[in-house]
Amino acid sequence: MKHIRVGFAICGSFCTHSKALAALEHLTQVYDTVIPILSDASRSTDTRFGTAADLMERVASLTGRGIISSIREAEPIGPKALLDVLVIAPCTGNTAAKLAAGITDGAVTMAAKAHLRNGRPVVLALASNDGLSGGAKNIGELLNRKNYFFVPFGQDDPVQKPCSLVADFTQIVPTIEAALCGEQIQPVLLR
Repeated sequence: MKHIRVGFAICGSFCTHSKALAALEHLTQVYDTVIPILSDASRSTDTRFGTAADLMERVASLTGRGIISSIREAEPIGPKALLDVLVIAPCTGNTAAKLAAGITDGAVTMAAKAHLRNGRPVVLALASNDGLSGGAKNIGELLNRKNYFFVPFGQDDPVQKPCSLVADFTQIVPTIEAALCGEQIQPVLLR
């Protein structure tokens, strides 16, 4: 295993939680330390895709760690330099907008803010129904910012959801490896 400390933050794109959990399981096989972080929505919302309790139980089981789920718990990530890389998967349009605007109002956005103070990479795996409409400006802003790196993404259903973008969650590890070298994996846009 690689001696890299990975933060893995899950936001509320509930339909992609199964992809996120598969990616998390893979990360725990590749890296020694994977620290879970959950947004308020993911840790407290039951949906047709599963219950919040089941998600939290699975995340804790996979990582063997307690879950960071509050601003107070996420704040020390920066001062204590707890992570080498932070992955946000799924990164919703809402989270991308907050990151682009510098809004810190939950565990995930605080984790990003705290981590970025150390000049370390944040890897975003998008899952947004408005990525090619209202959310496009936020994605563009983050693509242009230092220390933000994107898991390759594309349209998941151009006919039924023409504005929706989703990352290829199977490319999280290669994206992390490139980001740790200060590089954006290419191509970032999938066909």
